[in-house]
Amino acid sequence: MANNNSKEHVIFSVLQYLDDAGLKETVHTIERESGLYFDKEYFEDMILKGMWDEAEKYLSGFTKVEDNSHSTKIFFELRKQKYLEALVSNDRAKASNILMTDLIIFRSKSEALFKDLTHLLTIDNIRDHSLLSTYQDANSGRKNVMDEIKKVIKKNPKLDGKLNFPAIESQRLRRLLSERFHTYFLNLS
Repeated sequence: MANNNSKEHVIFSVLQYLDDAGLKETVHTIERESGLYFDKEYFEDMILKGMWDEAEKYLSGFTKVEDNSHSTKIFFELRKQKYLEALVSNDRAKASNILMTDLIIFRSKSEALFKDLTHLLTIDNIRDHSLLSTYQDANSGRKNVMDEIKKVIKKNPKLDGKLNFPAIESQRLRRLLSERFHTYFLNLS
C-alpha cells in the first residue's frame, strides 16, 4: 500500500507542477487517466459551455454509466440536456441521433421517460410539453443540469475521495527532482 501511496503522491506532485506551468489540458488528461482527482470546476465549465463529449470523456475516467445509480443519473442528465438543446435549435436529425445512440441505453431504466423524450421529436415547440414548460434556453438549462449534477457528484461513491486536491507545496516536484539529481551526481563523484 505504501508503494501505491507513493505513486499517488508523485502523480499529485506532477499535476501540481503541470498546473503551475499552465499546462491545463495535460493536467486534465492525467486527472482522467489516473482517476485520482476529479476537477469539479473543470467539469462544470465544460457543461456550462455545452462541451458534452468532452465532459463525458472526462467523467468516463472516473466512472461508467452502469457503475451505480449516481453515475447513471449524471450521464443521463448530460445526454438529456444535449438532446434538449438539439431540439430547441430545431436540429431534429441530431436530436434523433442523440436519442437513438446516447439515450437509448436508459430506456430499460424508465420506459415512460424514454417515450416522453421520443415524443418531444414530434412537437414543434418542446415548451408545449408539460414537463418542459419552464425550459428557458440552453444557458439556464445547463445551469439547472449542473445544479442537479453537483448534488449527485457528492453522493457518488465512485468519486468519493477524489473531489479534493491534496495540499501539496508549490514546486514540490522541482525540489524532489533537484534533490534526486544532486544525490545522483554526488554518488558519481
